[in-house]
This record gives sequence, C-alpha cells and structure tokens, in this order.
Amino acid sequence: MSKRYGRVVAGLVVAVMATAVGLLPGTPASAHGAALTPGSRTYLCYVDGLKSTGELVPQNPACRAATAQSGVTPLYNWFAVGNRDGATSGQMAGFIPNGKQCSGNSNYFDFSGFDLVSPDWPKTHLTSGATIQIKYNKWAAHPGTFRLYITKPDWNPSAPLTWDEFQSTPFSTATDPQSVGNPGAVDSYYFWNATLPAGYTGYNIIYSVWARSDSTETFYGCSDVVFDGGNGEVTGTGATAPPPPSTTCSAAYTVTNSWPGGFQGQVTVSNPGTSTMFGWTVNWVMPDGETIASAWNGVLAPASGSLASVRSADWNSTIAAGGSTTFGFVANFSGTPTAPSSISCTSP
Repeated sequence: MSKRYGRVVAGLVVAVMATAVGLLPGTPASAHGAALTPGSRTYLCYVDGLKSTGELVPQNPACRAATAQSGVTPLYNWFAVGNRDGATSGQMAGFIPNGKQCSGNSNYFDFSGFDLVSPDWPKTHLTSGATIQIKYNKWAAHPGTFRLYITKPDWNPSAPLTWDEFQSTPFSTATDPQSVGNPGAVDSYYFWNATLPAGYTGYNIIYSVWARSDSTETFYGCSDVVFDGGNGEVTGTGATAPPPPSTTCSAAYTVTNSWPGGFQGQVTVSNPGTSTMFGWTVNWVMPDGETIASAWNGVLAPASGSLASVRSADWNSTIAAGGSTTFGFVANFSGTPTAPSSISCTSP
C-alpha cells in the first residue's frame, strides 16, 4: 500500500503515545526522537501497527519479526534508539558493532529486532539528487548536530550491515535546525532541506545520527529508502495507519527589476488555510544558465542543478490563516527573466 506521510494525526496519536509511555515505567526522560521523513524503521513500524484502540499490532512482516524478537516495548518507544555514551566514543564505527547499526547498540531498550535483515521493511520512495525536507521528531528538545549517511551503491542488502558499506562522509549535516510543535508529541519535529546523493537507484539505507551538544547522548536510526523517482511515498505499512493531515501554502513569483546579466525577484508565500502555518519551503525550476546569487527574508538552499529552493527564516516561518509573507532574491541570467512555469510551496 502506498501513502504519503508527514505528520501523524495529532489528536488520537498524541493521546495514545502519552498513555502508552505512561504504562511503561523506566522510559528515559531524555529519549527524544527519530526520523519521520524519510521514516525510520521504528517510527514506520509504529505507524504500521497502531490501532484505533492504541494497541500496537504490526502487520508488516519485518515489523512483526522485530517485535517477535524484541517485544512491543520498542514500538511504544520508537523515539528512543539512543545510547548515553555515543558522543564520547566516536559515535559510529568502533562504538556500535557491525550488524547493530539500526538498534544503535542502545542501552535504553532492546531494539535488536530492528537489526534483522529483511527485504520487507517499510520504505520511503525518493528521487536521487533531489532536494527534500528532512523531518526528525523532537520527543525531547536538545541542542545538537544531525548527520545523514547512506549505504554505498554496491552494498549487500541480504547480509547484516557493516560500517564499510556506508559512505564515510555524511551527505547532509544540520546543527540546531528549525523546529515546529511542542516536545513530547508525534507531530513536533526539527526540519531542514537536504540534497539526496546523485547516481543512486534501488534500495538503500539512510543512517541518521543525532549527537547532543549538551550531553554525551546520541541517537541513531535506519531509514529504508528506494530511489525510483518517488517523492516521499511510503510502502509497506498496514491499512490501520492513520492518514496524515495536509497543510497547503501557495507561492506567487514576480520579477521586480532587471538589468543586463541579471534581475531581482520577489515571491509571496500565502497561507490559504484555516490554521496557522509553521514553516514553509518554496521550490521552482530555473531556466538553463540562471543562478540565484543571494536571497533575503528566506534561507537559500545550496544549488542543486536547476532547482531553486528557499525556506522560511526564523522571523517569518509562522503565517497566520489567511496571511502571507515575502522573500526576495537576485539572480544572474543573460536572457529575459520570466516567472517559472511552475512553482511549489510546501509546509511541514
């Protein structure tokens, strides 16, 4: 089954999580998050198994095998794949043994079932080389740095993971990124833009590392992805998973000034919805030869081919229902500047 996801419906799920965690004494107060986009194994297995009663009964074969080995407690604590000593021992290779990457060699709960080799893990479908918005749940908020790694194109998905199968450098890093929502909820998260590695096809694993800067605690996670031209669709979760709400925004592009070799533009970001919008990202495709030199009232993402991407700044990320904000930019271009044929606006 294929579905888009971003945020799990807050009312039901947050209540369920609060009840569930309350029933599990010993839950570490510092346990604080996991990747939502692309979804980590623990998060997507939680989504897969969640019933309207609050009970967790996984339907996905890999999720069932994980809970058969580790029990259901890890699903109620999907945000706690962490290790208290991660930031003092190199965090990755040499600290977490081969084959235990997805459990993070956790000293909180038994997540070993999520290290199992299986072709059935829920997967997020992506496009190699595309820019996407990463979302990482903040069950507790802490300062720190996120790093995302990916398996090498020739890795072996039929055998336990080894550190040699991962690229040695992260393809995305973010320190203290923006966030929305209040800690302790499924629909609260950090977010930032990341350009996915180019030249990838098929099944791979994106590995997330979140090292706190105020503690030795580090959190880890495996996100199973397929590079097949997808745009965040998820397959492999059960029919009981709650549908995600959608937040829409719109963007209007205007050329405000031009000169030989360049021009100035402005984009108006509007919230046509009935609730406040927290954070936005605007993307458009530039014609050949056009480059963005600078931007203001927005954060310009690093260049990614012909894709231009600007996300909200700290001071204009919140837009009330029916409200709007603007950002501007200067572009280098030898042709006649015109508005792009399509421009998209997304909100977390």
